[in-house]
Amino acid sequence: MAAEILSPRFLLAHNAAGANLVSGVATTLASAEGAQLGLFEVDEAALPGVAAQIPPRVLCLGNLFRDQLDRYGELEVVAERWRETVGGLSLQSRLVVNGDDPLVAQLGQSRKETLVYGIDDPRHAGPALQHAADSKYCVRCGTPYEYAAAYVGHLGDYRCPRCGQARPALDAAARAIELQGLEAVEFDLCFGEDVNRVRLRVPGIHNVYNALGAATAARAMGVPSDEIARGLARTPPAFGRFERVTIGDKTLVVMLVKNPAGANETLRTLLAAGGTSIAVVALNDEIADGQDVSWIWDVDFEAFAAQLSRLVASGQRAAELALRFAYGGLPRESIEVVENLETALDRGLELTAPRGELVFLPTYTAMLALQGIVAGRGYAKPYWERVR
Repeated sequence: MAAEILSPRFLLAHNAAGANLVSGVATTLASAEGAQLGLFEVDEAALPGVAAQIPPRVLCLGNLFRDQLDRYGELEVVAERWRETVGGLSLQSRLVVNGDDPLVAQLGQSRKETLVYGIDDPRHAGPALQHAADSKYCVRCGTPYEYAAAYVGHLGDYRCPRCGQARPALDAAARAIELQGLEAVEFDLCFGEDVNRVRLRVPGIHNVYNALGAATAARAMGVPSDEIARGLARTPPAFGRFERVTIGDKTLVVMLVKNPAGANETLRTLLAAGGTSIAVVALNDEIADGQDVSWIWDVDFEAFAAQLSRLVASGQRAAELALRFAYGGLPRESIEVVENLETALDRGLELTAPRGELVFLPTYTAMLALQGIVAGRGYAKPYWERVR
């Protein structure tokens, strides 16, 4: 999203293929002849090293959810590394933070002119804090937060009833959000009184957060709000993020799932759009996925299982995934375990009615393998070609 906004103004050095470790950033720089601006997605653990070697003009910190605990540890560990990174920024660096995340918002309190973004539309708040919420306790005194609105996981409008620590004032906000099934989401992008209506080509509240982060970072670069809105509207779906692929007379809908909070939001968006009766879910445990897959027990699969007639469980940990759905209430006779990803795709397509949609929920490495299968069959261009 940020690349789409900034590319009309700058020739970018951008790790568009998603290689977000130190090696990926270095490779991008090595091939960035003529670039005017570097735009890098950086892995949460790699950020301190990258920021130390490439002092950022703008640093945008999104949110912290539990993800691959066997690699990174608990959120407080990552937040402490980020705090040290923020403390080492030059005075010329501009910080952008997600004010709806208590851990992230606190990182911006020590710097002047920090830009804060968040959602301000209680109509789309949940009735209570989600089960998979992570940062439930005040970062100052440890008291449980009270929420006026909880949007995704622990993201929302929070306040500590004991010490008063609360969400900071928002410099950029999304208001008047309108969800449009699996097709899109619209909202008012507000920088104070400066308001532009934006329609994203991807659905869900979580993508509103993504758009806000990109928009606020671009604002910190001096880009006008109408130009930001046009860039967001142009942004196509990335593979695996609610992307549709036509396969004969059927449509494959790919939705990445990789941690409890993200998976819950994907399922919430899917169910709000009417759900599905046939799905393939693929769980891998490669290094890039996280080898500890216990996170699937924190995903609220129950509502999703209730409207399925058939599930194809696939991937390296297909059996454990099948067990999770069985405990989630799906009858065991409705669950098929097909470890091989390509065979699972074929089985899912076989179960899908003509002109129907097959929902495929893969973890990260399963998503990449699925993209290779789809591209190899000629249904889509290889992802690496599309992002060059």
